[in-house]
Amino acid sequence: MSRSTAALRVIRPLKVSAVARVAQAAQAARVGQVKQAGPAVTAKPLRAVPHRGEKSAHDTTTQRIVDAITTAIVERRLMPGTKLAEQPIADIFKVSRTLVRQALNRLSRDHLVTLAPARGAFVAQPSVDEAQQVFAVRQMIEAQMVRQLCKQITAPQLAQLRAHLAQEAAALARTDVSGRTRLLADFHVLLARLLGNEVLAQLLADLLSRCSLIALMYQSAHSAEHSAAEHVTIVDAIARRDTRTAARLMQSHLGNVHHNLQHQPRTGDFAQRLQAR
Repeated sequence: MSRSTAALRVIRPLKVSAVARVAQAAQAARVGQVKQAGPAVTAKPLRAVPHRGEKSAHDTTTQRIVDAITTAIVERRLMPGTKLAEQPIADIFKVSRTLVRQALNRLSRDHLVTLAPARGAFVAQPSVDEAQQVFAVRQMIEAQMVRQLCKQITAPQLAQLRAHLAQEAAALARTDVSGRTRLLADFHVLLARLLGNEVLAQLLADLLSRCSLIALMYQSAHSAEHSAAEHVTIVDAIARRDTRTAARLMQSHLGNVHHNLQHQPRTGDFAQRLQAR
């Protein structure tokens, strides 16, 4: 088995019949079961919602491949630059290479995969400039997002945020690397959904998927514990309806990560970071 083929074994397909159960369990674990008068807002898994209009069996299968590869990237099981050979992926999902090719094309449009003529598909390797631009965009968007949330947050919504923070803490305590990575990202998507802005939530989900690649390549030591602690201070400011502090803390939170991107790519320890538990 070639090295590139072996690397693809981290892609874990889900059976179609199991998708709903897994999604429901994941959402319950991330947000918690909070009783409230209105409907609960959940932090949906990144890129877990299929594209509109996808109803055929082929489209469903293609989306399963997209979701599985995206999850492997977000959870840092597929490293930047990994070759995504069509035939091994087709074998994993027991589908034709045509469906795999469709999935890779979708991932390319999401900037998670690079398609190289005569060479094939590879997990994208963002440049330093792209990395800085992505975080700069997030700073602008998310600072305004928390300002608005301070004005309209409700008690049940605050309870949902606290429940999510508890899930982050639990993942940190049990050294669940993939779980904490996803939860730390989902926190930002949950903030957008609490505003009732699904367009913003999807935009952040797309940016956060790209950030997973960027963090693998350029992010220096910025512990998950530190990020989780910063999330707590942001929620505390939102609870006080302290617009100025909440925006400053969010900009500082993202700025800490942005500052760490000034270094050269850290390519030597990709495998170690992917295997960490």
